[in-house]
Amino acid sequence: MNLIVDSISKSYPSAKGEPRLALAETSVTIGQGEFVCVVGPSGCGKSTMLMMMGGLLAPTSGQVRLGDKRVVRPPAGLSVVFQDYGRSLFPWMNVRRNLAIAGKAAKLSRAETAERVRAALAAVGLDAVENLYPWQMSGGMQQRTAIARALVVRPDVMLMDEPFAAVDAQTRADLEDLVLRVRHEYQMSVVFVTHDIDEAVYLGDRVLVMRANPGHLVSDLRIDLPRPRDQVRTKLEPRFAQLRSDIFRQIMRPAETTVQ
Repeated sequence: MNLIVDSISKSYPSAKGEPRLALAETSVTIGQGEFVCVVGPSGCGKSTMLMMMGGLLAPTSGQVRLGDKRVVRPPAGLSVVFQDYGRSLFPWMNVRRNLAIAGKAAKLSRAETAERVRAALAAVGLDAVENLYPWQMSGGMQQRTAIARALVVRPDVMLMDEPFAAVDAQTRADLEDLVLRVRHEYQMSVVFVTHDIDEAVYLGDRVLVMRANPGHLVSDLRIDLPRPRDQVRTKLEPRFAQLRSDIFRQIMRPAETTVQ
């Protein structure tokens, strides 16, 4: 199922009363099963675009569609994983109950919810700690829990907003590989916002490059590195370094017209 962003823009009121354009008119299509990363400086509209994709923020103009249905609120078939896992998990619930909330929200039966929770915990390697509470877990384990909860609904599309920004480098690498595995296992599309160019090149089938003032898309780059990816081998390939440099130059280049 494609996620279609059709000429969306977003403006906010300013102190002077005139609207401030946060995201200029943007169009992009996320194909079924694609892993698309979004990079760019702070304030370029990455998270704003992601929230509109997920129906959490209404565009000022344009529309988002999941398949043939317009997205006006968080739709069935789409999950969101946020950066701040500490706030997205309920500290008074153990891991299993945190995941079961997703099944309840999706109106699954108790038996179906229990089955999907078990599968999601196994997929992220937490099946042995389902009775722990978030405050008893490391940051990496908490983010695994948040990812597992997103998997309970078996989404067609998972949106991820800088999900690994708050963890250490080794945990980040482990989580990157985890997301690649579950993306393949659940056959879903992923839109992944990050500030880290290396991360975007390592994970993505495509990288969308954005710039600020106002936020706009400047490049949609195909990542032609072979899969499966490897944290050492892939990052030592000359093509990896070339792609990383190309994206860096796109981000640093003076503002130009939007690239389709």
